[in-house]
Amino acid sequence: MKKINNLLYTIRPIAFVILVIGMPVSCKKKLIEEPRSLLTPSFLSTTQGFQQGLDAAYAGTRLFWGNQDYFTITVIGTDEFKRGIDGNSDINVYSSGYTPSTGVINNNWRNVYTFVNACNGVIQYAPNVELADATKKRMVAEAKFLRANYYFIAVQFWGDISINKTFTSEPTTSAKRSSAAEAYDLIIQDLKDAINDLPGGAIKDVLPGKATKAAALHLLAKVYLTRGGSVAAKSTDYMDAFTTAKSIIDNKGTYGLNLLQDFAKVYEEGNEANAEVIWSVQHSSNLAFNGPNNSGVSNFSADNVLNHMWVPQYEKQPGMVRTTQYGRPYIRCTPTRWMTDTVYNDKVNDTRYGKTFQTVWYANDPVTPSTYPKWPNPLPPGAPANAVPGQFKFAFGDTAIYMPGTDRTNAQIAASRYLLIPPRNYSSALSPAMWKYFDTKRANLNFPSIRSVIAYRLAETYLIAAEAAFRTGNMPDAVNYINTIRTRAAYPTGNPAALQITAANINIDFILDERSRELCGELMRWLDLVRTGKLLERVKLHNPEAAINILPKHILRPIPQAQIDAVVTGDPYPQNPGW
Repeated sequence: MKKINNLLYTIRPIAFVILVIGMPVSCKKKLIEEPRSLLTPSFLSTTQGFQQGLDAAYAGTRLFWGNQDYFTITVIGTDEFKRGIDGNSDINVYSSGYTPSTGVINNNWRNVYTFVNACNGVIQYAPNVELADATKKRMVAEAKFLRANYYFIAVQFWGDISINKTFTSEPTTSAKRSSAAEAYDLIIQDLKDAINDLPGGAIKDVLPGKATKAAALHLLAKVYLTRGGSVAAKSTDYMDAFTTAKSIIDNKGTYGLNLLQDFAKVYEEGNEANAEVIWSVQHSSNLAFNGPNNSGVSNFSADNVLNHMWVPQYEKQPGMVRTTQYGRPYIRCTPTRWMTDTVYNDKVNDTRYGKTFQTVWYANDPVTPSTYPKWPNPLPPGAPANAVPGQFKFAFGDTAIYMPGTDRTNAQIAASRYLLIPPRNYSSALSPAMWKYFDTKRANLNFPSIRSVIAYRLAETYLIAAEAAFRTGNMPDAVNYINTIRTRAAYPTGNPAALQITAANINIDFILDERSRELCGELMRWLDLVRTGKLLERVKLHNPEAAINILPKHILRPIPQAQIDAVVTGDPYPQNPGW
């Protein structure tokens, strides 16, 4: 299998799968996958090698959007999600076991620099390749867009990072850290360069997963917004974030973008290329080119396992068995009570709660009906009129588990035909399941998902514009953009007027709440909380298990110990404060 070398470690080759991007094809097609070989300067200087280097750069996106390692450091340990019964007990709760040697930290660091190197190869050796200038410019623009993504991931997690803009083909035992300001400057320049040469028309006319001008603009707006809240902030950042996001919204027709009428359709299976999607990361139905162990962890596993992460232990309840429809219960995390009770406090007019969380399971065990629950004798007060002592409470296909989202009395719970679970009875094993990534069409319940993962969508563009407008004192636009999102949230049964806000409602906490309502679980919450300076405050308020452990040092991830140990030439590689 083809291999690529890491940038900063004392390097050993690592195998992975490369996405091969075809020539212009029908919009119904997607990235095709096949393995490729060693990337070397001479090979990258050929037409074939140049294309395969870009393919390698794209392949790395699957190590983030869909991979369990990236999920772990963006979703859990926030105000939205806490550790599930099968989640780890170190990084998820900021315990003393969370150290620079924690595996997921090392894996994400390694993935960033491996695929930055692939991008560098494409950019550096483009002048040597015999291709039409327009084609080369577009491909280099794609590589710069991807490099910006990888470095943006790194600077948000680790602050000062190593920056390399040239291809590394030999092992190196020395490295230094550059400032976050330098990293942001490179990211922004890469995106500005990419915007000039990426396809600027309708996104649907470009192969799904490929970079476009709209995708680069969205990322640029987010980079400005993030730098604006960092130690590298520049006075123009928030205004630049606003004007960049606004340009996408104002020209959404040019890009073929629009907010879908129904929030539920955004994450509907088979609808991953809908008009709201700006950029997505493709995953393959060919398991030979996915990860080695259906884990999405380590060894460059490219599996999309997001379909497993939120699935609770429903199969341990009467009348239930594991199925592909309901998923394999990895139960890595569960929603906090703040998320289910406060963020979605209006479950009547705001329809997003029911479209984000699964709260009903139907009895699906046709083999052992004798295990179904029976009514006791005597019947509990309030039991249904047709309840009979000793008879089954429900049958195959009936409701087996229901979480109403509001409280119920103990008497109501006892009198229910099915397992009735109000919020006070949620547990780390069984609570509402975030189902944006569920995949009911994979071959069996143990398989990873073959769905593409939405990385950027237009609703977030509106929220970026709203936050940037708020930061610059432009309250009319902040209100307008948020209300646009909230109006959609009422469809089809809610009252849009009941969800409208005014300038008096807006502060950074409200904006973060609205981001939760709209973007819950979409692999960005930890980054949002750090960006806004709210990580410690909100974890302490809303995540009880993590609250007792979180410290100021946790606003940055530790530099992996493997990285520090690998630098044996020159100055030692610095660790982040407190680690």
